[in-house]
Amino acid sequence: MTKITLPHKWEPRAYQMPLWSALEEGKKRAIAIWHRRAGKDEVCLHWAATQAFERPATYWHMLPQYGQGRKAIWTAVNPHSGKRRIDEAFPHELRANTNEQEMFIRFKSGATWQVVGSDKYDSAVGSPPAGVTFSEWALSNPAAWGYLAPILVENNGWALFITTSRGRNHAKSMLDMARETPEWFSEVLTVDDTGAMSRAAVEAQRREYHGIFGEDAGDALIEQEYFCSFEAAVLGAYYGREMVRAEQEGRIRKVAVDPDLPVHCAWDLGVGDDTAIWFFQVSGAQIHVVDFYQNSGYAVGHYANVKRDKGYRYGSDYVPHDARQREFLTGDKDGLARQRLEVMLDHGLQPVLVPDHKIEDGVNATRVTLPRVWFDAAKCAKGIDALREYKREWDEKKRTFKDSPRHDWASHAADAFRYLCMAWRGEIMTPPPEKKPLFKPITELTMDEFMQYSDDAPRARGRV
Repeated sequence: MTKITLPHKWEPRAYQMPLWSALEEGKKRAIAIWHRRAGKDEVCLHWAATQAFERPATYWHMLPQYGQGRKAIWTAVNPHSGKRRIDEAFPHELRANTNEQEMFIRFKSGATWQVVGSDKYDSAVGSPPAGVTFSEWALSNPAAWGYLAPILVENNGWALFITTSRGRNHAKSMLDMARETPEWFSEVLTVDDTGAMSRAAVEAQRREYHGIFGEDAGDALIEQEYFCSFEAAVLGAYYGREMVRAEQEGRIRKVAVDPDLPVHCAWDLGVGDDTAIWFFQVSGAQIHVVDFYQNSGYAVGHYANVKRDKGYRYGSDYVPHDARQREFLTGDKDGLARQRLEVMLDHGLQPVLVPDHKIEDGVNATRVTLPRVWFDAAKCAKGIDALREYKREWDEKKRTFKDSPRHDWASHAADAFRYLCMAWRGEIMTPPPEKKPLFKPITELTMDEFMQYSDDAPRARGRV
């Protein structure tokens, strides 16, 4: 019988040892923000292999989108050995079977390992995982961790978050938290820290990026990918500059709810996809965004209950123009499909249709509106991250950005905010009817008005 040692024919490089040692010492949570090509996935694959035989259970390697997993992990080849990375980490001698279609491996120990996507984090079947690697965490749906965290706590599982930086989003927030939490391992490694790439190689990459993206964007990408900068704008982001400015001007902070103003809601409606809701007030020329909520898989009644539980004094519910669509899952007493608007009204909501518009017009409206917006930093944290990450689709063949947005975890919150920006100026900004005083000062009365208040009022009506 062939004897296999794990990790198999591999050992961590010097700069990878702190993470590996922390895991061997029993750390269950780790975030590693390492530069591009530092071997992040490689470390996690070999760690999963050792765990599959120390504790037979279910293990996942999660990419931002399921479709990315095949190229980035399943079929990825080590250029130094010419072998697939999964074959190096998980030797065939240790496997009971391999499902190429499902990107699934069952080991002879009884453990399983699979490539999954954070875009469908709640749809994976089988036993709950005892260990998850969140690869490219800065680009992943942060709701995936919210969903999986209780599972991993319950079964004493581990979670590794590996990524390059992508602006000041949920990965940066997690890093800040981990640095203050002894139970976590946290680390940021640039090319200067690891020496894994020469400066000449980095500069060669910079010149290539300049040719593709231009100098400013190319430099920003280099700062992100190789020097782990959180300040560089997200490449292709629609609202990167506006969100940076909001933070610099102190407009992302605690925002109190004004009890004298109604709280309006802007919705992006979904069932299979996420539903996102922004809660906002209009105070003069300013928009105070006081809360945010997002979830998936629930009907309208759930979100109506969320609103009631928050307890604000509500105004309108701004919904997209397609809210007129009929849902075959909801019917009236005659069995006819009902509009989303009708269902919202049944739950005590006050839907108002946002005028139909082109996405580019909505994006422009958002860019114009953002300079007057104040965000509650704590309650709107997930929505703020989404606005920072909302970006255009990249065309790999043409090597340029498309005119259309990328549909990922950030797009639902960004769409709902676009509806907010298209709607807030309308009836919300319409001033209330002017109240006429019951009495005028006598110096402002006309003769006819004065005579009406006299004891001889009938004579006033007959006066010529």
